Amino acid sequence: MVNSTLEDLVLYMYNELNPSQKAQIEKELREDWVLREKYTVLKEAFERLNKMNLQSPRQESVSAILKYASKTSRVSFN
Repeated sequence: MVNSTLEDLVLYMYNELNPSQKAQIEKELREDWVLREKYTVLKEAFERLNKMNLQSPRQESVSAILKYASKTSRVSFN
């Protein structure tokens, strides 16, 4: 049995797996209660986040992140 990761479960939740990977995840979810619990928690968090009223970050925050990234990265943010 392949042990799926949280990343695999996220890909499954977003329907971004090929048919054989999807079938493998579904098989594991049927057979492994620990994985099924992890998926349930992940799905509940996803649903709660989708219901939240999110706000855009302040421009100062975005600028600070871009400034830091330009100092620590080889990519130019001009």
